[in-house]
Amino acid sequence: MVFTIDFKGQTIIVTGGNRGIGYELSRGVATAGANVAIIYRSSKDADEVAEKIAKEFGVKVKAYQCDVSKADLVTQVFKRIDDELGPVTGLVANAGVSVVKPATELTQEDFNYVYGVNVLGVFNTSNAAAKLWISRKSKGSIVVNASMSSQIINQSAQNISLTQVFYNSSKAAVASVAKGLAAEWAQHGIRVNSVSPGYVNTDQTAHMDPKFREFQAAGIPLKRFAEPEEIVGQTVLLLSDHASYQTGGEYFVDGGQLIW
Repeated sequence: MVFTIDFKGQTIIVTGGNRGIGYELSRGVATAGANVAIIYRSSKDADEVAEKIAKEFGVKVKAYQCDVSKADLVTQVFKRIDDELGPVTGLVANAGVSVVKPATELTQEDFNYVYGVNVLGVFNTSNAAAKLWISRKSKGSIVVNASMSSQIINQSAQNISLTQVFYNSSKAAVASVAKGLAAEWAQHGIRVNSVSPGYVNTDQTAHMDPKFREFQAAGIPLKRFAEPEEIVGQTVLLLSDHASYQTGGEYFVDGGQLIW
């Protein structure tokens, strides 16, 4: 038997799918033949990114502006995607943000910003997808992009904490949310899993703790960073029928970081 993943005739939504890991996730599902709906908040080049992926893989790709922290708006946009691109069968809840500050400087606004996207945004998008599937009695798969930060405190260098308390705790929260949704929606044939990446070489490193840059400039060895495309395979598998018996799991793609 040949192992293949084929999403032809299906539509998969990728939140934050126009940059970083999200961009590679959009390309990953497009490679398997899916039409892709990219959700973005404020990017100026989201439409261009969508056109680029569509041309590269010969599928339909469209960018939709949406603030995932606003539940009613998310529901409206998901219905529009379902109508315009064909039946939505999968969601990659990838959008995430961080505020890097010492804990003593974090504010209520910082908390609302991080948790609004990383936790409430995942809940809103997952809920909108589930409503579509439950209403037409169809199955679906949701993959939440969490982080190994759900288990550890990230470091900018050895024994130097990356100052992002709200981010770390939000990823622990969202991994738990995913398990709760998996338990609640299993009766509807809806699977919910988390993929938790380790350190990834994306533009996110630009707003890490300044000490990271200092150590990097000094040539001091740092943790190995994955390339964004190295995170894609596990997500694509979980979206597919090959993972039909997998739900409620958290899968770490961290290069063995948590071994230590």
